[in-house]
Amino acid sequence: MPAGRYKSRSLRRVFTKVISKTKLTYKKRKPKIAHCANCKTPLKGVPRLRPHQAQNTPKTQKRPQRPFGGKLCSKCTRAKIKSSIQE
Repeated sequence: MPAGRYKSRSLRRVFTKVISKTKLTYKKRKPKIAHCANCKTPLKGVPRLRPHQAQNTPKTQKRPQRPFGGKLCSKCTRAKIKSSIQE
């Protein structure tokens, strides 16, 4: 019988191979994929990392290197830049 803290499905269950058998280990789930603030499509180039993992990765791997990178998709970024120029 698992301990009470493991009965919840908030932790994902991973079977790891040990020498004589397979052992059940519990790991934290990955966060949801980042979405565009404007059109809600999934963002490309933004990794699914927990805050502690993101803290240890370089800044260049966390988001695209363009204006509004990590917040807006490329289509919405183009539209926003065009509208700001036209104003």
